[in-house]
Amino acid sequence: MLIKRLDELKEIIANDGCRLREVLHPERDPTDLPYSLAYAWVEPGKSTLPHWLEGRSEVYSILRGRGRMHIGDEVADVGPGDTFVVPPGVVQWIEALGSDELFFSVTVSPPWTAESDVRATPE
Repeated sequence: MLIKRLDELKEIIANDGCRLREVLHPERDPTDLPYSLAYAWVEPGKSTLPHWLEGRSEVYSILRGRGRMHIGDEVADVGPGDTFVVPPGVVQWIEALGSDELFFSVTVSPPWTAESDVRATPE
């Protein structure tokens, strides 16, 4: 049985600037899942950097806090219980609104790779 405990996982700063702990990745875990799974945090009043994933879809599920999600030209306020899809190759970022940290899960399919994670450059 594979059990991973969030508080035992290494925290990193992701390419988009959020704090992140990778939970499952088929290259690093004994699983053949067709996706990777991570939990991410954005500090109150902060946002991730605009970026996109080449050839990969993402599913975000907001667990705590409130935020504003930007996907391409669309913008929506999100909160606990909201789940949404980010299509491959579309510029996206999320802002933490209010005084609470924004905490969410991110599922990436096919699994995330550093090469697929591209920061958007200012125009």
